[in-house]
Amino acid sequence: MAEPSELQATLREGACRVIDELSLLFEISQTLERSLELDDVMLSVLEKMSPRFGMIRGAITLQNRKTDQILNNHTYGITEDLAGKSIIENSEKHIRYVFESGKPVVVPDVVQEANFEKLLKNYPSVQTNKRLSYLCVPIKMGEQVVGSFSMERIAPKRRGFDADLRLLVLIGTVISRAVELRQMAQEKLQELEVENAKLQGYITTGYKPENMVGNSSPMQMVYHHIQQVAPSEATVLLRGESGTGKELAALAIHGASNREDKAFVKFNCAALPESVIESELFGHEKGAFTGALSLRKGRFEAANGGTIFLDEIGDISPTSQVKLLRVLQEKIIERVGSNEPIHCDVRVIAATSRNLEQMMEDGTFREDLYYRLNVFPIYIPALRDRKSDLLLLADHFIGKFNESAGKRVRRISSAAIDMLTAYHWPGNVRELENCIERALLLCNEDAIQAHHLPPTLQMKTPGESTGLLNMAVEALEQEMIVDALKNNGGKIATAAKELGLTDRILGLRLKKYKIDAKRFKRFGKLG
Repeated sequence: MAEPSELQATLREGACRVIDELSLLFEISQTLERSLELDDVMLSVLEKMSPRFGMIRGAITLQNRKTDQILNNHTYGITEDLAGKSIIENSEKHIRYVFESGKPVVVPDVVQEANFEKLLKNYPSVQTNKRLSYLCVPIKMGEQVVGSFSMERIAPKRRGFDADLRLLVLIGTVISRAVELRQMAQEKLQELEVENAKLQGYITTGYKPENMVGNSSPMQMVYHHIQQVAPSEATVLLRGESGTGKELAALAIHGASNREDKAFVKFNCAALPESVIESELFGHEKGAFTGALSLRKGRFEAANGGTIFLDEIGDISPTSQVKLLRVLQEKIIERVGSNEPIHCDVRVIAATSRNLEQMMEDGTFREDLYYRLNVFPIYIPALRDRKSDLLLLADHFIGKFNESAGKRVRRISSAAIDMLTAYHWPGNVRELENCIERALLLCNEDAIQAHHLPPTLQMKTPGESTGLLNMAVEALEQEMIVDALKNNGGKIATAAKELGLTDRILGLRLKKYKIDAKRFKRFGKLG
């Protein structure tokens, strides 16, 4: 039986250990409460744990509780010269086991562990004059593993690992609760955003026309309006800049209407002179004018039972405006050279990139026609207002032109993406389509590079030009820097060596092109 003095010493030691553990748990809880972003506080958590466990290097790996996708890795003690060579960065096997089994892994002496033998042999710098241990414990929400905590630490001399494992489990519970609260808050925020979007008419039942590309909020509103107006017989006026895709919207309306199996007839009001437009729209009788050798049906008759799409309606002549107004009011046309009325059951969808309101004030567009056309206006957003759709559109055009050009381009490089997203796109989707087609024709690789894009994309503002050669050289330089950083996990010194530059020169180039090397840093992946 232990002497009273020894028993008291043991009790004091145990009480001190409990107080230290509670103090550490309290500090970690306070640290986690400092920010809603885990990235901002996880390093501080690891720093607070280091002296308690004798931790040399550590990592917290978290995954999404619903999708099981690895969200991020928070590391401590991984210096640039040791990146990729540490025990915890080469312990995928153990981490995978912890995720799958929910049980901890303890390696009392890493030198004796076959999984690390090759690593220690190839990288003796990871060894120390002290015996190292490796621990990896699960971070759980209930019974579900949502993360792991792994560490390299100095092996304890006297006691075992039971007390440390128990404390790590408690710390894991605190971390998992913080992760859960943040994920729940994020999910709730997303639900509120969706509900708000529904209230504003952005999202309905997930309807999306097959012929249109884009998932942005402005496009969700377009899809909602198409879904609402398509089943009706209402006249639709599509507004928006040139090249935004108004014809695709008209096709989507026709395709979702009760007339989908009938004719869809297109007519560009700005493509023909005034003397020909009436004949094209309403047809003509034989001998109605010089050259009218036979009876000819117009576009309205051709669209009978279906839909007619009148593009650039703002360019139609005043005389044609009067006749078009009668068609909209009475569904009756008269061929040129005839007074016989012809009934036409046609739905009209018009489009314009012009300011019809200003044209009414100027007297060049009839007010009564405007109100007949503007029954259900739909605004098609400019590409600069739906930048989140840009890469979806680019990928769509790559697939389209791959087939026609016989190419096998699979992706767009990071530097090229930066150029695409920085550009202001005055020509909208049509300009993007032409840009991707040109790049695809120039590209003989599996990825579109920055130098394949038109020089205009490298201008910072409209009209600003610095010379085609300089822009091409800068685009290539930026591309090579990004590729070097990717290949070397964001390590500036190694990337500089690969490029034949000094660290200082590469640092200046990174500042010039606003490239953040940190986003290329990597850490061992599971699986």
